[in-house]
Amino acid sequence: MSDFVTRARAAESALRELFPPTPLQGNVHLSERFGAEILLKREDLTPVRSYKLRGAFNAMRKVLAARPDQRVFVCASAGNHAQGVAFACRHFGVTGVIFMPVTTPRQKIDKTRIFGGENIEIRLTGDYFDDTLAAAQGYCSGEGGHFLAPFDDEDVIEGQASVAVEILDALDRAPDLVILPVGGGGLAAGVVSVLREVSPDTRVRFVEPAGGASLAAAVAAGGPVTLPRVDTFVDGAAVARIGEKTFGVLRGIDPEDVLAAPEDRICATMLEMLNVEGIVLEPAGALAVDVLPVLADQIAGKRVVCITSGGNFDFERLPEVKERAQRYSGVKKYFILRLPQRPGALRDFLDLLGPDDDIARFEYLKKSARNFGTVLIGIETSRAENFPALFARMGERGLVHRDITDDVVLSEFLI
Repeated sequence: MSDFVTRARAAESALRELFPPTPLQGNVHLSERFGAEILLKREDLTPVRSYKLRGAFNAMRKVLAARPDQRVFVCASAGNHAQGVAFACRHFGVTGVIFMPVTTPRQKIDKTRIFGGENIEIRLTGDYFDDTLAAAQGYCSGEGGHFLAPFDDEDVIEGQASVAVEILDALDRAPDLVILPVGGGGLAAGVVSVLREVSPDTRVRFVEPAGGASLAAAVAAGGPVTLPRVDTFVDGAAVARIGEKTFGVLRGIDPEDVLAAPEDRICATMLEMLNVEGIVLEPAGALAVDVLPVLADQIAGKRVVCITSGGNFDFERLPEVKERAQRYSGVKKYFILRLPQRPGALRDFLDLLGPDDDIARFEYLKKSARNFGTVLIGIETSRAENFPALFARMGERGLVHRDITDDVVLSEFLI
Protein backbone atom coordinates (compact mmCIF):
# COMPACT_ATOMS: atom_id res chain seq x y z
CA MET A 1 0.00 0.00 0.00
CA SER A 2 1.41 3.39 -1.01
CA ASP A 3 2.02 6.18 1.45
CA PHE A 4 -0.83 8.19 -0.05
CA VAL A 5 -3.38 5.40 0.36
CA THR A 6 -2.18 4.85 3.93
CA ARG A 7 -2.70 8.55 4.66
CA ALA A 8 -6.09 8.54 2.94
CA ARG A 9 -7.16 5.64 5.14
CA ALA A 10 -5.90 7.49 8.20
CA ALA A 11 -7.96 10.53 7.16
CA GLU A 12 -11.04 8.36 6.66
CA SER A 13 -10.58 6.84 10.12
CA ALA A 14 -10.12 10.25 11.76
CA LEU A 15 -13.30 11.54 10.13
CA ARG A 16 -15.31 9.11 12.23
CA GLU A 17 -14.94 11.68 15.02
CA LEU A 18 -17.37 13.82 13.02
CA PHE A 19 -19.73 11.55 11.08
CA PRO A 20 -20.20 7.96 9.89
CA PRO A 21 -19.41 7.02 6.27
CA THR A 22 -21.86 8.68 3.91
CA PRO A 23 -24.31 6.21 2.32
CA LEU A 24 -23.52 4.43 -0.92
CA GLN A 25 -27.05 3.88 -2.14
CA GLY A 26 -28.33 1.85 -5.03
CA ASN A 27 -30.80 3.91 -7.04
CA VAL A 28 -33.62 1.85 -8.54
CA HIS A 29 -34.96 4.66 -10.75
CA LEU A 30 -31.63 5.36 -12.44
CA SER A 31 -30.62 1.69 -12.56
CA GLU A 32 -33.79 0.69 -14.41
CA ARG A 33 -33.57 3.68 -16.72
CA PHE A 34 -30.03 2.87 -17.86
CA GLY A 35 -29.95 -0.90 -17.46
CA ALA A 36 -27.05 -0.67 -15.04
CA GLU A 37 -26.34 -0.82 -11.32
CA ILE A 38 -26.24 2.87 -10.42
CA LEU A 39 -24.96 3.73 -6.95
CA LEU A 40 -24.99 7.22 -5.45
CA LYS A 41 -22.25 8.21 -3.01
CA ARG A 42 -24.27 10.67 -0.96
CA GLU A 43 -21.79 13.39 -0.03
CA ASP A 44 -24.81 15.67 0.21
CA LEU A 45 -25.47 13.91 3.55
CA THR A 46 -22.37 14.99 5.49
CA PRO A 47 -23.03 17.33 8.44
CA VAL A 48 -22.40 20.33 6.15
CA ARG A 49 -24.11 18.70 3.14
CA SER A 50 -20.96 18.49 1.01
CA TYR A 51 -17.67 16.60 0.83
CA LYS A 52 -15.70 19.79 1.54
CA LEU A 53 -15.70 19.05 5.26
CA ARG A 54 -13.37 16.11 4.62
CA GLY A 55 -10.53 18.16 3.18
CA ALA A 56 -10.91 21.05 5.63
CA PHE A 57 -10.93 18.68 8.61
CA ASN A 58 -7.94 16.69 7.42
CA ALA A 59 -5.84 19.75 6.64
CA MET A 60 -6.65 21.31 10.01
CA ARG A 61 -5.99 18.02 11.81
CA LYS A 62 -2.53 17.70 10.32
CA VAL A 63 -1.57 21.32 10.96
CA LEU A 64 -2.56 21.01 14.61
CA ALA A 65 -0.64 17.73 14.96
CA ALA A 66 2.52 19.44 13.71
CA ARG A 67 1.92 22.83 15.37
CA PRO A 68 -0.42 22.57 18.38
CA ASP A 69 0.03 26.29 19.07
CA GLN A 70 -1.57 27.25 15.72
CA ARG A 71 -4.92 28.64 16.82
CA VAL A 72 -6.11 30.74 13.86
CA PHE A 73 -7.22 29.35 10.50
CA VAL A 74 -8.30 31.44 7.54
CA CYS A 75 -10.17 30.73 4.33
CA ALA A 76 -11.80 32.58 1.45
CA SER A 77 -15.04 31.05 0.26
CA ALA A 78 -18.65 31.86 -0.48
CA GLY A 79 -19.90 28.29 -0.19
CA ASN A 80 -19.19 24.76 0.89
CA HIS A 81 -15.53 25.23 1.78
CA ALA A 82 -16.43 28.00 4.22
CA GLN A 83 -18.97 25.77 5.91
CA GLY A 84 -16.51 22.89 6.14
CA VAL A 85 -13.84 25.13 7.67
CA ALA A 86 -16.36 26.58 10.13
CA PHE A 87 -17.47 23.11 11.26
CA ALA A 88 -13.86 21.95 11.69
CA CYS A 89 -12.94 25.07 13.69
CA ARG A 90 -15.74 24.40 16.12
CA HIS A 91 -14.71 20.75 16.42
CA PHE A 92 -11.05 21.53 17.18
CA GLY A 93 -11.83 24.57 19.32
CA VAL A 94 -9.75 26.94 17.22
CA THR A 95 -10.53 30.32 15.71
CA GLY A 96 -11.57 30.62 12.10
CA VAL A 97 -11.57 33.86 10.13
CA ILE A 98 -13.70 33.32 7.06
CA PHE A 99 -13.59 35.87 4.26
CA MET A 100 -16.64 35.97 1.99
CA PRO A 101 -17.55 38.32 -0.87
CA VAL A 102 -19.96 41.11 0.02
CA THR A 103 -22.32 39.63 -2.58
CA THR A 104 -22.60 36.27 -0.77
CA PRO A 105 -26.28 35.32 -0.23
CA ARG A 106 -27.44 35.73 3.36
CA GLN A 107 -28.46 32.07 3.52
CA LYS A 108 -24.84 30.94 3.01
CA ILE A 109 -23.52 33.42 5.55
CA ASP A 110 -26.04 32.28 8.14
CA LYS A 111 -25.31 28.58 7.58
CA THR A 112 -21.57 29.17 7.92
CA ARG A 113 -22.16 31.03 11.17
CA ILE A 114 -24.35 28.21 12.50
CA PHE A 115 -21.67 25.60 11.80
CA GLY A 116 -18.85 27.64 13.34
CA GLY A 117 -20.68 29.31 16.21
CA GLU A 118 -18.50 31.44 18.45
CA ASN A 119 -15.34 29.92 16.99
CA ILE A 120 -15.52 31.86 13.74
CA GLU A 121 -15.53 35.42 12.51
CA ILE A 122 -17.01 36.20 9.10
CA ARG A 123 -15.57 39.12 7.16
CA LEU A 124 -17.43 40.32 4.09
CA THR A 125 -14.84 41.77 1.74
CA GLY A 126 -14.87 42.59 -1.97
CA ASP A 127 -17.50 42.28 -4.66
CA TYR A 128 -15.54 39.55 -6.47
CA PHE A 129 -13.81 36.43 -5.19
CA ASP A 130 -10.33 37.53 -6.27
CA ASP A 131 -10.63 40.55 -3.95
CA THR A 132 -11.84 38.29 -1.13
CA LEU A 133 -8.97 35.88 -1.63
CA ALA A 134 -6.40 38.68 -1.60
CA ALA A 135 -7.85 40.02 1.66
CA ALA A 136 -7.71 36.56 3.27
CA GLN A 137 -4.11 35.97 2.24
CA GLY A 138 -3.16 39.47 3.37
CA TYR A 139 -4.70 38.76 6.76
CA CYS A 140 -2.64 35.57 7.09
CA SER A 141 0.57 37.47 6.37
CA GLY A 142 -0.18 40.12 8.96
CA GLU A 143 -1.78 38.03 11.71
CA GLY A 144 -0.07 34.67 11.39
CA GLY A 145 -3.19 32.73 10.47
CA HIS A 146 -2.91 29.46 8.56
CA PHE A 147 -4.60 29.66 5.16
CA LEU A 148 -6.75 26.65 4.27
CA ALA A 149 -6.96 26.34 0.49
CA PRO A 150 -10.23 24.97 -0.92
CA PHE A 151 -8.63 22.36 -3.20
CA ASP A 152 -5.00 22.94 -4.20
CA ASP A 153 -3.44 21.53 -1.04
CA GLU A 154 -1.97 18.05 -0.46
CA ASP A 155 -3.72 17.57 2.88
CA VAL A 156 -7.05 18.68 1.40
CA ILE A 157 -6.63 16.24 -1.51
CA GLU A 158 -5.81 13.53 1.01
CA GLY A 159 -8.96 14.28 2.96
CA GLN A 160 -11.15 14.16 -0.15
CA ALA A 161 -9.56 10.80 -1.00
CA SER A 162 -11.44 9.35 1.96
CA VAL A 163 -14.48 9.26 -0.34
CA ALA A 164 -12.78 6.58 -2.45
CA VAL A 165 -11.78 4.62 0.66
CA GLU A 166 -15.40 4.51 1.80
CA ILE A 167 -16.67 3.48 -1.65
CA LEU A 168 -14.29 0.55 -1.93
CA ASP A 169 -14.84 -0.58 1.66
CA ALA A 170 -18.62 -0.63 1.14
CA LEU A 171 -18.56 -2.91 -1.93
CA ASP A 172 -17.96 -6.62 -2.40
CA ARG A 173 -16.30 -5.85 -5.72
CA ALA A 174 -14.94 -2.68 -7.24
CA PRO A 175 -17.15 -0.50 -9.46
CA ASP A 176 -16.65 -0.56 -13.20
CA LEU A 177 -16.95 3.22 -13.42
CA VAL A 178 -16.78 6.17 -11.03
CA ILE A 179 -18.15 9.51 -12.22
CA LEU A 180 -16.53 12.51 -10.54
CA PRO A 181 -17.62 16.15 -10.48
CA VAL A 182 -14.72 18.54 -11.03
CA GLY A 183 -14.22 22.13 -9.95
CA GLY A 184 -10.76 22.88 -8.63
CA GLY A 185 -9.91 19.18 -8.76
CA GLY A 186 -9.41 18.30 -5.08
CA LEU A 187 -12.02 15.53 -4.98
CA ALA A 188 -11.02 14.18 -8.38
CA ALA A 189 -7.31 14.10 -7.53
CA GLY A 190 -7.92 12.35 -4.21
CA VAL A 191 -10.28 9.70 -5.57
CA VAL A 192 -8.14 9.00 -8.65
CA SER A 193 -5.02 8.58 -6.52
CA VAL A 194 -6.68 5.82 -4.50
CA LEU A 195 -8.33 4.08 -7.45
CA ARG A 196 -5.14 3.96 -9.50
CA GLU A 197 -3.52 1.81 -6.85
CA VAL A 198 -6.33 -0.09 -5.16
CA SER A 199 -8.72 -0.54 -8.10
CA PRO A 200 -6.79 0.08 -11.34
CA ASP A 201 -9.47 -1.54 -13.52
CA THR A 202 -12.09 0.99 -12.43
CA ARG A 203 -12.57 3.59 -15.10
CA VAL A 204 -13.12 7.22 -14.16
CA ARG A 205 -15.08 9.93 -15.96
CA PHE A 206 -14.79 13.59 -15.02
CA VAL A 207 -17.65 16.07 -15.31
CA GLU A 208 -17.42 19.84 -15.12
CA PRO A 209 -19.90 22.60 -15.93
CA ALA A 210 -19.79 23.72 -19.56
CA GLY A 211 -19.36 27.31 -18.39
CA GLY A 212 -16.33 26.46 -16.25
CA ALA A 213 -14.46 23.71 -18.08
CA SER A 214 -11.05 24.36 -16.52
CA LEU A 215 -9.98 20.69 -16.53
CA ALA A 216 -10.68 20.27 -20.25
CA ALA A 217 -8.73 23.47 -20.93
CA ALA A 218 -5.79 22.24 -18.85
CA VAL A 219 -5.77 18.84 -20.58
CA ALA A 220 -5.75 20.54 -23.99
CA ALA A 221 -2.96 22.96 -23.01
CA GLY A 222 -0.87 20.48 -21.06
CA GLY A 223 -1.18 22.53 -17.87
CA PRO A 224 -3.55 24.76 -15.91
CA VAL A 225 -4.82 27.81 -17.77
CA THR A 226 -7.14 30.59 -16.64
CA LEU A 227 -10.47 30.68 -18.42
CA PRO A 228 -11.35 34.16 -19.75
CA ARG A 229 -14.95 33.83 -18.58
CA VAL A 230 -16.81 31.56 -16.16
CA ASP A 231 -20.53 30.96 -15.80
CA THR A 232 -21.00 30.94 -12.03
CA PHE A 233 -24.39 29.20 -11.98
CA VAL A 234 -22.78 25.91 -10.86
CA ASP A 235 -21.13 27.80 -8.03
CA GLY A 236 -19.69 24.72 -6.31
CA ALA A 237 -17.65 23.76 -9.39
CA ALA A 238 -17.33 26.90 -11.52
CA VAL A 239 -13.57 27.44 -11.26
CA ALA A 240 -11.59 29.57 -13.70
CA ARG A 241 -8.35 27.66 -13.18
CA ILE A 242 -7.84 24.11 -11.96
CA GLY A 243 -5.25 23.70 -9.19
CA GLU A 244 -1.57 23.10 -9.95
CA LYS A 245 -1.32 20.23 -7.45
CA THR A 246 -4.62 18.69 -8.43
CA PHE A 247 -3.79 18.78 -12.13
CA GLY A 248 -0.42 17.24 -11.32
CA VAL A 249 -2.37 14.14 -10.30
CA LEU A 250 -4.80 14.28 -13.22
CA ARG A 251 -2.23 15.05 -15.90
CA GLY A 252 -2.30 12.47 -18.69
CA ILE A 253 -5.98 11.56 -18.48
CA ASP A 254 -7.76 10.87 -21.75
CA PRO A 255 -9.48 14.04 -23.05
CA GLU A 256 -12.47 11.87 -23.97
CA ASP A 257 -12.94 11.07 -20.28
CA VAL A 258 -13.65 14.75 -19.52
CA LEU A 259 -17.30 15.67 -20.07
CA ALA A 260 -19.01 19.06 -20.02
CA ALA A 261 -22.47 19.43 -18.54
CA PRO A 262 -24.59 22.33 -19.89
CA GLU A 263 -25.99 24.45 -17.08
CA ASP A 264 -29.60 24.25 -18.30
CA ARG A 265 -29.40 20.46 -18.54
CA ILE A 266 -28.09 20.30 -14.98
CA CYS A 267 -31.24 22.12 -13.92
CA ALA A 268 -33.37 19.41 -15.54
CA THR A 269 -31.37 16.77 -13.65
CA MET A 270 -31.81 18.62 -10.35
CA LEU A 271 -35.57 18.74 -10.85
CA GLU A 272 -35.73 15.06 -11.78
CA MET A 273 -33.81 14.04 -8.66
CA LEU A 274 -36.02 16.26 -6.51
CA ASN A 275 -39.36 15.26 -8.02
CA VAL A 276 -38.69 11.55 -8.56
CA GLU A 277 -36.27 10.68 -5.75
CA GLY A 278 -36.82 13.44 -3.20
CA ILE A 279 -33.07 14.16 -3.27
CA VAL A 280 -32.04 17.81 -2.98
CA LEU A 281 -28.86 18.51 -4.94
CA GLU A 282 -27.10 21.76 -5.62
CA PRO A 283 -25.96 22.31 -9.24
CA ALA A 284 -22.46 20.93 -8.60
CA GLY A 285 -23.95 17.99 -6.71
CA ALA A 286 -25.95 16.95 -9.79
CA LEU A 287 -23.00 16.88 -12.22
CA ALA A 288 -22.23 13.16 -11.98
CA VAL A 289 -25.86 12.11 -12.44
CA ASP A 290 -26.35 14.61 -15.26
CA VAL A 291 -24.03 12.81 -17.69
CA LEU A 292 -25.58 9.36 -17.32
CA PRO A 293 -27.71 9.80 -20.49
CA VAL A 294 -24.56 10.73 -22.42
CA LEU A 295 -22.90 7.51 -21.25
CA ALA A 296 -25.99 5.28 -21.64
CA ASP A 297 -24.48 3.05 -24.33
CA GLN A 298 -21.30 2.55 -22.31
CA ILE A 299 -22.72 1.77 -18.87
CA ALA A 300 -25.35 -0.86 -19.67
CA GLY A 301 -24.79 -3.86 -17.40
CA LYS A 302 -22.04 -2.06 -15.46
CA ARG A 303 -21.67 -1.05 -11.82
CA VAL A 304 -21.46 2.75 -11.77
CA VAL A 305 -20.83 5.07 -8.82
CA CYS A 306 -21.95 8.70 -9.12
CA ILE A 307 -20.67 11.05 -6.44
CA THR A 308 -23.41 13.50 -5.48
CA SER A 309 -21.02 16.07 -4.08
CA GLY A 310 -23.34 18.55 -2.38
CA GLY A 311 -26.88 19.46 -1.41
CA ASN A 312 -26.58 23.07 -0.29
CA PHE A 313 -29.37 24.37 -2.45
CA ASP A 314 -31.18 27.60 -1.65
CA PHE A 315 -34.82 27.03 -2.59
CA GLU A 316 -35.13 30.68 -3.53
CA ARG A 317 -33.28 29.58 -6.68
CA LEU A 318 -35.91 26.96 -7.52
CA PRO A 319 -37.89 29.20 -9.94
CA GLU A 320 -34.68 29.87 -11.89
CA VAL A 321 -33.83 26.16 -11.94
CA LYS A 322 -37.31 25.27 -13.20
CA GLU A 323 -37.13 28.00 -15.85
CA ARG A 324 -33.77 26.80 -17.16
CA ALA A 325 -34.88 23.18 -17.12
CA GLN A 326 -37.98 24.00 -19.15
CA ARG A 327 -35.97 25.93 -21.67
CA TYR A 328 -33.48 23.06 -22.00
CA SER A 329 -36.20 20.47 -22.52
CA GLY A 330 -37.85 22.69 -25.13
CA VAL A 331 -41.22 23.12 -23.41
CA LYS A 332 -40.77 26.83 -22.78
CA LYS A 333 -39.78 29.47 -25.28
CA TYR A 334 -39.52 33.22 -25.41
CA PHE A 335 -39.92 35.16 -28.62
CA ILE A 336 -40.52 38.65 -29.89
CA LEU A 337 -43.68 38.88 -31.96
CA ARG A 338 -44.48 41.57 -34.54
CA LEU A 339 -48.20 42.20 -34.09
CA PRO A 340 -50.44 44.45 -36.27
CA GLN A 341 -51.79 47.44 -34.36
CA ARG A 342 -55.47 46.92 -35.10
CA PRO A 343 -58.47 45.85 -33.04
CA GLY A 344 -58.71 42.07 -32.78
CA ALA A 345 -55.05 41.35 -33.65
CA LEU A 346 -54.31 39.97 -30.19
CA ARG A 347 -57.42 37.77 -30.30
CA ASP A 348 -56.31 36.39 -33.66
CA PHE A 349 -52.98 35.40 -32.14
CA LEU A 350 -54.57 33.80 -29.08
CA ASP A 351 -56.76 31.69 -31.35
CA LEU A 352 -53.58 30.12 -32.77
CA LEU A 353 -52.50 28.67 -29.43
CA GLY A 354 -52.94 24.93 -28.94
CA PRO A 355 -54.85 23.34 -26.02
CA ASP A 356 -51.58 22.74 -24.09
CA ASP A 357 -49.99 26.15 -24.83
CA ASP A 358 -49.97 28.55 -21.90
CA ILE A 359 -48.83 32.19 -21.88
CA ALA A 360 -46.23 32.66 -19.14
CA ARG A 361 -45.02 36.14 -20.09
CA PHE A 362 -46.65 38.91 -22.10
CA GLU A 363 -45.42 42.47 -22.53
CA TYR A 364 -46.88 44.73 -25.20
CA LEU A 365 -46.34 48.43 -25.83
CA LYS A 366 -48.72 50.10 -28.26
CA LYS A 367 -47.05 52.79 -30.35
CA SER A 368 -49.64 55.03 -32.04
CA ALA A 369 -47.36 56.18 -34.85
CA ARG A 370 -46.68 52.68 -36.15
CA ASN A 371 -48.68 50.03 -37.96
CA PHE A 372 -47.09 47.20 -35.96
CA GLY A 373 -46.27 46.76 -32.28
CA THR A 374 -43.75 44.51 -30.57
CA VAL A 375 -44.70 41.83 -28.05
CA LEU A 376 -42.33 39.96 -25.72
CA ILE A 377 -44.06 36.65 -25.10
CA GLY A 378 -43.24 33.48 -23.20
CA ILE A 379 -45.09 30.24 -23.90
CA GLU A 380 -45.10 27.04 -21.83
CA THR A 381 -46.41 23.83 -23.35
CA SER A 382 -46.60 20.14 -22.49
CA ARG A 383 -44.34 18.81 -25.27
CA ALA A 384 -41.51 20.41 -27.22
CA GLU A 385 -43.13 19.14 -30.43
CA ASN A 386 -45.97 21.63 -29.96
CA PHE A 387 -43.83 24.62 -30.88
CA PRO A 388 -43.14 23.81 -34.56
CA ALA A 389 -46.89 23.45 -35.08
CA LEU A 390 -47.57 26.79 -33.35
CA PHE A 391 -44.93 28.58 -35.38
CA ALA A 392 -46.31 27.05 -38.58
CA ARG A 393 -49.78 28.40 -37.79
CA MET A 394 -48.27 31.81 -37.07
CA GLY A 395 -46.46 31.74 -40.38
CA GLU A 396 -49.65 30.96 -42.24
CA ARG A 397 -51.20 34.09 -40.71
CA GLY A 398 -48.18 36.20 -41.67
CA LEU A 399 -47.06 36.77 -38.06
CA VAL A 400 -43.33 37.37 -37.87
CA HIS A 401 -41.46 36.29 -34.72
CA ARG A 402 -37.91 36.01 -33.43
CA ASP A 403 -37.05 33.18 -31.00
CA ILE A 404 -34.79 34.62 -28.26
CA THR A 405 -34.84 31.60 -25.92
CA ASP A 406 -31.17 30.82 -26.55
CA ASP A 407 -30.02 34.40 -27.14
CA VAL A 408 -27.97 34.92 -23.99
CA VAL A 409 -27.73 38.69 -24.19
CA LEU A 410 -31.38 39.35 -25.02
CA SER A 411 -32.79 36.74 -22.67
CA GLU A 412 -30.71 37.99 -19.72
CA PHE A 413 -31.77 41.58 -20.37
CA LEU A 414 -35.44 41.01 -21.16
CA ILE A 415 -36.22 37.86 -19.15
